Amino acid sequence: MGYFLRRTGFFVATLWAAVTLNFLIPRLQPGDPAEAIVSRLTGKSEAVDPRQVEAIRRLLGTPDGSLLTQYWDYLGELVHGNFGLSYTYFPYTVTEVIGDAALWTVVLVGVTQILSFVIGTLLGAWAAYRRNSRVDSVITLGSTFVGTLPFFWIALLLIYVFAITLQWFPDGGGYGGGSTPGWSWLFFSDAFQHSVLPALSLLITGPIGWIIGMRNNMVQELGQDYARLARAKGLPQRRIALTYGARIAILPNVTGFAIALGSILGGTVLVETIFNYPGLGRLLLESVSNKDFPLMQALFLFTTIGVLVANFVADLLYGVLDPRVRRTEAA
Repeated sequence: MGYFLRRTGFFVATLWAAVTLNFLIPRLQPGDPAEAIVSRLTGKSEAVDPRQVEAIRRLLGTPDGSLLTQYWDYLGELVHGNFGLSYTYFPYTVTEVIGDAALWTVVLVGVTQILSFVIGTLLGAWAAYRRNSRVDSVITLGSTFVGTLPFFWIALLLIYVFAITLQWFPDGGGYGGGSTPGWSWLFFSDAFQHSVLPALSLLITGPIGWIIGMRNNMVQELGQDYARLARAKGLPQRRIALTYGARIAILPNVTGFAIALGSILGGTVLVETIFNYPGLGRLLLESVSNKDFPLMQALFLFTTIGVLVANFVADLLYGVLDPRVRRTEAA
């Protein structure tokens, strides 16, 4: 019980620190969002009119007063789930803007993360089971080589081959101009075609970390004393590898997978930018470029909370799956 109470206390303290940093970091950026909006509307070559800037500030409800006052107001609005209006997508609220983009990212990144974890863990376990064989060499060396390739190069290569040359898939966007978002087979098929290349670019590099981690952990576990004892008793090598080695070796991967799932809300900025995909990653880039503080804060907060909650759940599961952790902390 003490283990779980300590983890809960750490989670609460870390969450408060994350919320506070989420308030401070956007305000440390130079520049004024109202001035950025006026410059974007009038053109960068034109002089900025202070009256227009003040009008935009009043229109958007830009926070004023001391930093401490803003902080208390921020906490109060946070408790009520009010993140304000988006400066970039005015007059839409931040909640509406994030809600429209969240589903795209959750489907794309969520599915690819799960597939990457399953594929990488299975290949890593297979490489460890067949260690020092040709299978092991192909899996480990092949994944290491692919991991050295620049991610944006892989994405651009996929666009050139499958979108421009073969014209099998669209080169970007979430759906075509001829379809309307809704619960229809036409829209789903169109959205699926637009998501193939972004998903494929994530799946090419996604399993690599899981492969290497699972392979190394499992090889280490198969060299432990309990594995030698099992072999001395005549247990089949496959049972030793799968029942004992893989079961323990997968624990660090479970923790990493939970954190990876928690980071889904942050989107994948590079993928969504290259493919012009309407997800949270591209939304985050736009919010930073436009100094959209309310949208930026909400995206950072959701991402941080997602990672913290996932890490907290992984810690609890770790304590359940591996009793040695609880005994170690209790000692």
